[in-house]
Amino acid sequence: MSKTITLAEVNEHKSAKDLWVVIDNQVYDLTKFLYEHPGGEDSLISVGGRDGTREFNEVGHSQEAREIMKKFLVGNLAASDIKKKPPVG
Repeated sequence: MSKTITLAEVNEHKSAKDLWVVIDNQVYDLTKFLYEHPGGEDSLISVGGRDGTREFNEVGHSQEAREIMKKFLVGNLAASDIKKKPPVG
C-alpha cells in the first residue's frame, strides 16, 4: 500500500538538499536525481515542494523519463489535496 502524503508535507521538502515534487497526484523525492536531471537542477528546484504537473507536461517528457521517475515515488497525494476538475457541460 502506498503512503498518503499531504500537500503541506510536500511543501516541507523544497530545498536542493530535500526536494519533493507532485506530478499527476503522485509524490516524488527527487533529491538524489537533482544533479542528474537533463533539464538542470533549477527546473526541479522551481517546482520543489508543490505540484509540478503542469510544468512537467509542458516540457513533453519521454516515456523513458516517466520510467525513471518510478524509482523516486514516495507516495500518493492526499485525496483532500487533489484539485477537483469542474464538471463538463
